[in-house]
Amino acid sequence: MRWILALVALLSASVNELAAQGKGIRLWNLTTATISEFQLSPAGKSDWGPNQTLNDKDKEVDHDERLRITGVQPGRYDAKVGYRGAKHCFVRDIEIKADAVFSVADKDLKDCNK
Repeated sequence: MRWILALVALLSASVNELAAQGKGIRLWNLTTATISEFQLSPAGKSDWGPNQTLNDKDKEVDHDERLRITGVQPGRYDAKVGYRGAKHCFVRDIEIKADAVFSVADKDLKDCNK
């Protein structure tokens, strides 16, 4: 009987720990195209992190799809957004909050090439 109670307590602690972790930081692609590259840098710097689209199973983020962002702490960031065909744009001064969704829309894109 003690063994069963210990197991129940352990499982309850594990479930509570997972719930406390939240859903993490996520990007919501509200642009009209599929994003094939997405990198973040602290605002005002050009210290680009890894391509976050590699976190997705098909390595791209379709319109209206959400992407889990990893290895990033809450704060203000600039983003480099890449599309098929070598088009790149920037989004400046994005506020990223813990366990929250932030979006990128066409109106946010600046300094696009091509």
